[in-house]
Amino acid sequence: MTEAARGTHDSSKLQRLALAALGVVYGDIGTSPLYAFKESLIDAGTSDRQGVLGILSLILWSLILVVSIKYVIFVLRADHRGEGGILALVGILFDRKAKQPGSISPRMIMACTMIGVFGAALLYGDGIITPAISVLSAVEGLEFAAPQLHPFIVPIAVVILLVLFLAQRVGTGRVGAIFGPVMLLWFAFLSSMGIWNICKAPEILAAFNPMHGLHHLHVHGFHGFLVLGSVFLAITGAEALYADLGHFGRGPIRLGWHSIVLPALALNYLGQGAFVLHDPSAASNPFYASTPSWLLFPAIALATAATVIASQALISGAFSLTLQAMHLGYCPKMLVKHTSHSERGQVYIPQINWFLMIGCIALVIGFRSSGAMAAAYGIAVTMTMILTTTLFVVVTIKVWRWPRWASIAFAIFFGVIECAFLAANLFKVIHGGWFTIATALVIFYLMTTWKAGRDALYASIKPALLPLDLFLKQIKESPPTRIKGSAIFLSSMANVAPLALLHNLRHNQVLHETVVIISVYTELRAYLDPEEETIKVEHLGDGFHKVSARFGYMENPNIRLVVSLLPDFGVSLNAERMTYFLSRERLAPSKSKRLSPLRRTLFTFLARNANSPADIFCLPPGKVVELGIQVEC
Repeated sequence: MTEAARGTHDSSKLQRLALAALGVVYGDIGTSPLYAFKESLIDAGTSDRQGVLGILSLILWSLILVVSIKYVIFVLRADHRGEGGILALVGILFDRKAKQPGSISPRMIMACTMIGVFGAALLYGDGIITPAISVLSAVEGLEFAAPQLHPFIVPIAVVILLVLFLAQRVGTGRVGAIFGPVMLLWFAFLSSMGIWNICKAPEILAAFNPMHGLHHLHVHGFHGFLVLGSVFLAITGAEALYADLGHFGRGPIRLGWHSIVLPALALNYLGQGAFVLHDPSAASNPFYASTPSWLLFPAIALATAATVIASQALISGAFSLTLQAMHLGYCPKMLVKHTSHSERGQVYIPQINWFLMIGCIALVIGFRSSGAMAAAYGIAVTMTMILTTTLFVVVTIKVWRWPRWASIAFAIFFGVIECAFLAANLFKVIHGGWFTIATALVIFYLMTTWKAGRDALYASIKPALLPLDLFLKQIKESPPTRIKGSAIFLSSMANVAPLALLHNLRHNQVLHETVVIISVYTELRAYLDPEEETIKVEHLGDGFHKVSARFGYMENPNIRLVVSLLPDFGVSLNAERMTYFLSRERLAPSKSKRLSPLRRTLFTFLARNANSPADIFCLPPGKVVELGIQVEC
């Protein structure tokens, strides 16, 4: 392929991904015009010229400073192996410590990890409320057009959410391919309505002057400050933008923002403001009021479709965060379905999908209106933004080696803005904001419990671990009774004797004539070439064999397939007498009290409900033996 052809191909791929990103990444922030300006006017209690200009100025400069500069220009650079989100920043710090052990202190790593995990927990809470408020705000347009439909608003929203979550199994890429063109139409609609209404009051363009926003805060004092809680609704999708980095990459996300999303949002907000200046009575619902009557029902249908898509940003982000949490050891192993051959970050996790679906539907039924839900919305994202800024600054200092003054300036500038938003949002806590905080605290406790349980488990079994070469030496010195058949053991530590092997030998006093220890490795590529050497076998003597098997991330780690190929590598197997051995550790109280009774109970419950290795590695059910090992913690 020539350079010109390659460039055309890359450009075409970038454009396709940018279009798909419109349907996944920008759904949340792209539908904020439905409610952000309306809620800001209601909180401000004014629709006069100065008030409208002040609020619009705050919204526009929030989009420019927080989204365009902080996230799109700076934070998107901080990917961890292609993945984004607050846990990606933790992963970057872990990698630096692994390469340069003295570069980051253990105390700082622990503090940053806790910040990242709590930020992820907050995003789960936001992932529940975002689909609920987005869908409700659009469906409520039916009530604006036909008040007699009010009793049907909640049932319609519930049905739409059910369809949305059932569609997740087809994968982010396919969802984006379907939703992308719809969102392109949505942004075109926002732009055209904005331009149409700006023509009615061109003086609204003065809102680009930041002095109007500062003047609003100065004149209205504390009441004007509280309006920031509603202004923040205009940028709530920014954190999801970063969390979805792994689904499409920074290039398509940046292209979509600068060329389509930001211009459309700015034009529509200005158009709503212009219409309110033209007709102050429209302040109660400026989005639908500024839409021509003949276009109202098509606008409601398009808005409903767009808000369904808006939910996708947080849902996809939740999948990515869960995958990262599993890699970092803060989440039990779950079934992860990779849905793209080219983008490793596009995943679907059924258990997380159903958790979010139940939470969203419960919120819709509980709050019953987007206005009531707005009080609970925003506080989790604001806190996550502050935590992201904190970790990003640590990365700039410890990993990227920015000049310290530049990192401090970044922290102060964005920290002041985001802390102001947080302070304004804190007044929402008693009006519903407690829900997302409570949800985040529960998820944070569960995540840290899983990590603490795994650490306690490893600390307890560590004395029992035996290097494989030492184990083989002992076998030669004191040969046990060997029985016919083949035993297959899975090991996450290739040079350590599996616990199931030690446990079986200790209690049964026998070994199979053929013992195979298999370690599985997942590559960053979707599929491995058929010509590649994906299986390596090391013959250890005395009937022992160590196998390493590599798979692409789209491939099922099928151990039965690996075992069926071993005879080609000189491993003699007895197919009729073949057993797969797994170990299952069970916690028991001990004097050391590494875990509190509550954490021990929760960890046991989580471990019991985690995906079994037998399911993950496609082991034949009738030939699997699980050896229970009681461990004191």
